[in-house]
Amino acid sequence: MSTNVLRTPDGWWAVRNERAVRIETKAVTTAELLADRAAVQEAAASDESGTPVADLVALPPVTTPCRVVAQMVNYRSHAKDSGFTGDIPPTFFRKASGSVSGPHDTIVRPAHVNFLDYEVELGLVMGATLPVGTLVEEQDLPSYVAGLVLTNDVSARDVQLTKTQFYESKSYPTFTPTGPYLALLEPEDFDRLIDLRLRLSVNGVTRQDRTLADMIVRPAQALTLLARFQTLDPGDLLLTGTPGGTALKAPPKAVEKIAALLPPALKWKAFFNGQAKNPRYLRDGDLVTASIATPEGRIDLGEQRTAVADAT
Repeated sequence: MSTNVLRTPDGWWAVRNERAVRIETKAVTTAELLADRAAVQEAAASDESGTPVADLVALPPVTTPCRVVAQMVNYRSHAKDSGFTGDIPPTFFRKASGSVSGPHDTIVRPAHVNFLDYEVELGLVMGATLPVGTLVEEQDLPSYVAGLVLTNDVSARDVQLTKTQFYESKSYPTFTPTGPYLALLEPEDFDRLIDLRLRLSVNGVTRQDRTLADMIVRPAQALTLLARFQTLDPGDLLLTGTPGGTALKAPPKAVEKIAALLPPALKWKAFFNGQAKNPRYLRDGDLVTASIATPEGRIDLGEQRTAVADAT
């Protein structure tokens, strides 16, 4: 059974239902906490009544700096929304660790960003070093992945598309809400990953709702591909892609063909004039709610509630 861990300004807590027991550890970073698994287990098994979770202030359960790596277009529904057909080559990109924010912190839209989008994603938190050249099979996942977190890969689409720049467009402060929980998994829990359901709503209206069965490149294969060129260490975070339902969608084929005939400046102007009529992009005052869990709750990464505000 997975153990949910909560991080607050006062330390780390093991969560049971709606109450939390302090973990007696000197760990400051996520990597240090993972190395002190005995303290986590002791707190999880404690008979203390604990503190109401609602009384605690949740920080991101992964500490920074750390490597934050993400997969691009890794759900079939998202590929369809994005206009991809046929095989999609697995692609990774980096996000700045400074983009990681708390599960209830406000998402701040920079003044120059007009098209702010959401992407609920399952995050893998590394528990052991993944050296370059590592081959990861499904049965090897517990040897490298310590746990899971709920994340939102917030994206400035106008920056991403016009500059073909993933790093900048997804790395502004508050662009990776993470948590509330770090779910530390037991080996048998990894068999249930396929049942995890990702949900995201804006102002109470569902936008994204899919299970990992929609995923194209599964975690073991993703780690193998990533290890061709990238080392990961304990506490590092891999975002595994988002389902369909984001605000951004590919234009119809007829519009796309016409746009291809235009000079780049006119093409982008026409595209964003059309996007300006799309009400699904995030605006000041919106409330984004996200969750990831298995149907029976064996793995439950908690719920994010993040308001959106314009930069002042």
